Amino acid sequence: MVANLSEILPTAQDFMEKLAKAQAQEAAKLAHRMEKVESERRALIQQLTKPSGVSDEEAIRRAVKIIESAVSNGLTEVQVYRFPNSLCTDRGRAINQGEKGWEATLTGVPKEIYALWQKYFQSRGFKLKAQIIDFPDGKPGDVRMTLDWTDS
Repeated sequence: MVANLSEILPTAQDFMEKLAKAQAQEAAKLAHRMEKVESERRALIQQLTKPSGVSDEEAIRRAVKIIESAVSNGLTEVQVYRFPNSLCTDRGRAINQGEKGWEATLTGVPKEIYALWQKYFQSRGFKLKAQIIDFPDGKPGDVRMTLDWTDS
């Protein structure tokens, strides 16, 4: 017979406590990661509310590269930007409803993109569309801006 059984065979309760401790550590790690992701998301949104610092000429060059790539793949429109609805003053409601004047709700970089389109691309036959592309919890989520160069 084993001299001291408790030294080599913990109780079921001991194993349950060990499991609970491991699960608590994993939950803490997950919470920390989620907190970090949320913090990074808030920082990105804050950055996107400020001017991009990109000159009109550079922005046009970037857009032309995107358009050329799309055309070489047989496309007539391309997503030029995706952003959280929090960059709209109404959180994307006017875009979702297709209301006239939705562009007035834009802030930050999306507002710059709209202004660039209006100043340079619109007169050259390009159309800019904005639409909500996901609905987390049934509410408007991210917004996609697409540039279209079809005739209709």
